[in-house]
Amino acid sequence: MKKLRIGITGQEGFVGKYLYNTLALSPEKFEQIDFNKDYFDSQTKLNNFVAQCDVIVHLAALNRHPDPEVIYNTNVDLVKKLILALEACQSKAHVLFSSSSQEENENLYGKSKKEGRELLAKWADHSGGKFTGMVIPNVFGPFGKPYYNSFIATFCHQLSHNEQPKIEKDADVRLIYIGDLVNVITSEILKEVGNNVFLVPHTDQKKVSDILAQLGVFKSEYLDAGIIPELKDPFEVNLFNTFRSYMDIKNHYPVKFVKHADPRGVFVEVIRLNVGGQVSFSTTVPGITRGNHFHTRKIERFAVIKGKALIQLRKIGTEDVLDFYLDGSEPAYVDMPIWYTHNIKNIGDEELYTNFWINEFFNQDDPDTYFETV
Repeated sequence: MKKLRIGITGQEGFVGKYLYNTLALSPEKFEQIDFNKDYFDSQTKLNNFVAQCDVIVHLAALNRHPDPEVIYNTNVDLVKKLILALEACQSKAHVLFSSSSQEENENLYGKSKKEGRELLAKWADHSGGKFTGMVIPNVFGPFGKPYYNSFIATFCHQLSHNEQPKIEKDADVRLIYIGDLVNVITSEILKEVGNNVFLVPHTDQKKVSDILAQLGVFKSEYLDAGIIPELKDPFEVNLFNTFRSYMDIKNHYPVKFVKHADPRGVFVEVIRLNVGGQVSFSTTVPGITRGNHFHTRKIERFAVIKGKALIQLRKIGTEDVLDFYLDGSEPAYVDMPIWYTHNIKNIGDEELYTNFWINEFFNQDDPDTYFETV
C-alpha cells in the first residue's frame, strides 16, 4: 500500500502537533511532509511544500489578537496563499480545512473561518481537487496554550499554579477532546470523497462551572494530596490527563511517601485512589533499564520501595530529559504524564523493587504503549 504524503500547516500549533505526533505512530501508512510557518512568507517555499503533498490539513490560523480585523485578514490571506500554491502546482491534493463552530457567530474570527472554507470549496470545484471543510466544536486537551486555545487550558494552568480562575460566562459548551478530533481527521484523510461542510460532532456538552468544579477536585485530591480521583467516564479521564499536563512536573516529583515506623518495621501507603486499575511490581537487577515507551491515554504511577532508581521522562517531540532520583530508604513515586516517553533504571548495587499502578487493565489488542528511547 502506497503511503499517503501528508502536510500540516500549523504543524507546531495545539491541534497540529497532536495530529503530527499521532500520524507518526503509523509510519507504514503515512509519510509526513514537514511544514514551517515561514513558508507562508515565501510563495516559492509554499509551492514546494504543496507539490509534495497528497493530503494537506490546513490548521494554521490566528485565534486571538487585540484587533479583530487583523484576525480576519490574516486567516483569509493564509487561505488565499494556499490556493495560489495549489493552483501553481496544479495540485489534486485532498485539502482538509479546520473551521470552527464560531462560524455561526457574528465575530470576525468566525467570519474568517467560514470565508476560508468557502474559498477552498470553490478551488476544489474549479480544479477537480478534493476538499473537506471541518466545522469543529471547542477543542480541549493536553498542552494547549492558556489564554489562547481553550478556557479549559486557562483553568488548568491557573489551578496548577495556585491561581483562582474566574468564569466570564457560565454557558453550556460543546466540546471534543483533541485525541477524538485527531481520530476524526485521520478518518477523513482516508476517505475517497470530500465533504464541503462536515460538522464534526461534539463528544460532550458541559457547563463551564461544572468543568471548573471538576478541575478543582483534581487540584485538591491529586495535585495537593496525591490521590487518584474517581474518573467516571472517558470525559473525566480526558479532562484529568489535560489537567496533569499543566503541572510543574520538574519540581513536583519525586513525591516522598509518609513512612510509619514501629519496632516491627516500616509501613508505607503507596497509593490512594478513587478509581480502579491494575497494580503490579517488578524487581530489576543493577544496571538494567526498563520502559522506554509512552502512553497516549493511560495514567501510571511508579513507586520505588527498595533500592536506588533513576526515572527519566521526555516529552515526545522535544529533547529535554527530566531526571528523577529515587531511593527506597525514602520511598517515593513519580506519575507518568501522557505523551512522555519514560524509563526506570536500577542505579544501585542491590535489586530494585518498584510498584506500578495503571488505571486500566492491560489489553494486548489495545496496549496504548509506544516504544521510544528517552
